[in-house]
Amino acid sequence: MKFYTYSGETAAEALKIAQSHHGVDTLVFKTQEIRKKTLTSSGLYEIVVAVEEEENKPPKAPLIPESLYDEELSEEDVVMQLSSTVEEMRKLAGVSSSQHHYTFSKNKTLLEKDAPLEDTPLEISKQDALLQALKDEADYKKEKKEKEIKQEEEIKDINLQLSKIRDSLKLIQNMFWDEKNPNSVNIPQEFAEIYKLAKQSGMKSSHLDEIMQLSLELMPLRMRENSITIKRYFREVLRKMILCRPEDLNLRQKRILMLVGPTGVGKTTTLAKLAARYSRMLTKKYKVGIITLDNYRIGALEQLSWYANKMKMSIEAVIDAKDFAKEIEALEYCDFILVDTTGHSQYDKEKIAGLKKFIDGGYNIDVSLVLSVTTKYEDMKDIYDSFGVLGIDTLIFTKLDESRGLGNLFSLVHESQKPISYLSIGQEVPMDLKVATNEYLVDCMLDGFNNPNKEQA
Repeated sequence: MKFYTYSGETAAEALKIAQSHHGVDTLVFKTQEIRKKTLTSSGLYEIVVAVEEEENKPPKAPLIPESLYDEELSEEDVVMQLSSTVEEMRKLAGVSSSQHHYTFSKNKTLLEKDAPLEDTPLEISKQDALLQALKDEADYKKEKKEKEIKQEEEIKDINLQLSKIRDSLKLIQNMFWDEKNPNSVNIPQEFAEIYKLAKQSGMKSSHLDEIMQLSLELMPLRMRENSITIKRYFREVLRKMILCRPEDLNLRQKRILMLVGPTGVGKTTTLAKLAARYSRMLTKKYKVGIITLDNYRIGALEQLSWYANKMKMSIEAVIDAKDFAKEIEALEYCDFILVDTTGHSQYDKEKIAGLKKFIDGGYNIDVSLVLSVTTKYEDMKDIYDSFGVLGIDTLIFTKLDESRGLGNLFSLVHESQKPISYLSIGQEVPMDLKVATNEYLVDCMLDGFNNPNKEQA
């Protein structure tokens, strides 16, 4: 291998001269700046190229006329020629042009017009060695990609098999779910898991059997192959059977809401949450007034008065229906009038009947029965039947955070066909009050209670 030295005003010009003598495949061995360009003199660059010796090699004709040597070449011209050279090498090796980007970029860096090039020698290698290395790298990457794709497919197949094994184990675990109740409706094994979840929620057996029978009749056979699809379908059936009343805030006249129910279910706290919701938490701030009929329970009036003072709203305590009518008229300016009542036992028919005198006074009163979900279904049903004489419009359920199952709630709603308006999901006033939705209730029934306010926090 022989070395030749050429010079020019720029590195590109010197390289062009060398290529005109030895061809575009010329290997650059060294490039250095001899003289910097000034206002009075041109720059001078020297380039050393290495040329492989060949026996009886005919001299190459110049690639460009000698007359063009004196013309200054742009950096872009040199870069384009180098790019063509690399492209030809790629075709010979049969590899993608992207794999030559590094080699091309390194040559281009050496020819940066405005950056002085250091005296760093470049490694001299033969073209066939370079092309072979590029080809080996391409083959390695291709083989690696194929292995990754194969591994992903194997993992998917393993996950699918594991899912089938889990479903089979669940079927085996629940094969004898009906041993203690042999007279129940015949439920296929694939429904055993969802049946067990619903039964543990406290739902009445006759209602659960009715739902399962409905699911068996309507569910397509292809959906029964997987426990996940069965559970999803069962959820949809439950959602359609739970009645909820959306919150209506399109007021054409003032609205009067009366909360009734047994002792200890949280009527007063729920009323305070409603007052805060209507007056502060909605986009529109409504005017709210409070009337309490609870003059028996120690501390009841003081508790409500404290909330009313904090929220700067009127509160009045009344004893008889005549005073009640006067206070309704006095609160004519309010959008909402919330009425708290004394808690009564479902077996105290006389006191429950006494509440009816306030309701029958000629006002359009929306009566909500407040119930705790910690109450057994049988007791819930007795309470609903006793307070039903008041003309119940909606149900409000409290203490969802203290219950492990909501099957009793579902059974009462299904039996009474009364919609749920609000849910009390904690002790925080006013945050822990939620407009009832069947989606949320079914999720809590089958997956366990969750407080969305705490999840956001």
